[in-house]
Amino acid sequence: MEKLSFVLPKGRLFDQTINILTRSGVIESLVNRDSRKLILETKEFRFMIVRPKDVPVYVESGIADFGVAGNDVLDEGEYDIYRPIDLGIGYCRIVVAGKPESREIYNSNISTLKVATKYPRIATRFFMDRGIKPIIYELYGSVELAPLVGLADFIVDIVETGTTLRENGLVVIDQIKESTAKLIVNRVSYKVKSDSVFPIIQRLESFGGGS
Repeated sequence: MEKLSFVLPKGRLFDQTINILTRSGVIESLVNRDSRKLILETKEFRFMIVRPKDVPVYVESGIADFGVAGNDVLDEGEYDIYRPIDLGIGYCRIVVAGKPESREIYNSNISTLKVATKYPRIATRFFMDRGIKPIIYELYGSVELAPLVGLADFIVDIVETGTTLRENGLVVIDQIKESTAKLIVNRVSYKVKSDSVFPIIQRLESFGGGS
């Protein structure tokens, strides 16, 4: 029987996902977490480890049957996939942040502002819904630098503890949404491999996941 495939994000979320899959009984054999390999095999599954932003691409394309990705990644893209379960891990917030003195500007009746972010779609939708036209600077590195040197008035980024913001003299000014990791499923796999896919979804739902 062909193994089902999972694509998982590198880092902390990988460990948290493996813990849930093990504790829920989805996987029974050990996964070598210390390996540097990008593909890990167990008796039941094939795991591929990629950058978080790449997870839904592998699932949508059918290379993987399942994946795990946060709202920040899923909402930034437009992916034709199922999201059956909120796994409740990888909690963070998507926020607007800036210098403390920028609160007054933000809360005034502004029509446009400059925003640095790794999430241009999320930021654009958020501000446009509020009648504000954002000038977006898409960055791939430390967005916290942008308000400090005058590139942007504000940043839109994910925050877990807020330590990086505080260390750079920035504060959370507004919250866009909370983000947790979702189990995502390829649409074809969901239909064609339903005998194998549904039991996994049911186990995770019974373990505590929600829709």
